[in-house]
Amino acid sequence: MLDGDEAGIKSVTFEVSGDYAYGYLKCERGVHRLVRISPFDANARRHTSFASLDVAPVIEDDGKVDIRQEDLRIDTYRASGAGGQHVNRTDSAVRITHIPTGVVVQCQNERSQVQNKETCFRMLRAKLAELKEKQRQEQMGDIKGEQKKIEWGSQIRSYVFQPYTLVKDLRTGYEMGDVDAVMDGKLEGFVTAYLQMLAE
Repeated sequence: MLDGDEAGIKSVTFEVSGDYAYGYLKCERGVHRLVRISPFDANARRHTSFASLDVAPVIEDDGKVDIRQEDLRIDTYRASGAGGQHVNRTDSAVRITHIPTGVVVQCQNERSQVQNKETCFRMLRAKLAELKEKQRQEQMGDIKGEQKKIEWGSQIRSYVFQPYTLVKDLRTGYEMGDVDAVMDGKLEGFVTAYLQMLAE
């Protein structure tokens, strides 16, 4: 969480479990664009915001991803945001940098440094496994294009609240007028359209 004039959520990390969770949700990876009338604007003007979403599978420690301690830089720091005295007085947040690849993961969700470190290692294994798979696919010529920047014109989907309501996926053309339902998690149509596009 951030305090001040630009208060809000800076970043969120969460885990989704269920059958084929990664297979379905990987299509959400990319830049999402939101258009709304800002509640903080006295002139009730429309504002555009962008959020970048990354999706990675949870990889169990089965030895397939080799992580050497000498390749890691582990930093601890004080967590920010709500949480009371514990958050403010202990270096419970953890950041791990995998030096050979430059991959960085961090966690301050848990109350203890040990728990945050365990979460970081799970995230790091997932990112390294995904990186390894991307490198394999690149060698096979299966991956095209590049990572999109978080800016106008790079979004995969737009969510418009004003002056009309519409959610449109710019990759598939699938759209839905009930923006509130989409914000509440009704993504089946978008996921299905994207998977069908990949299958064609």
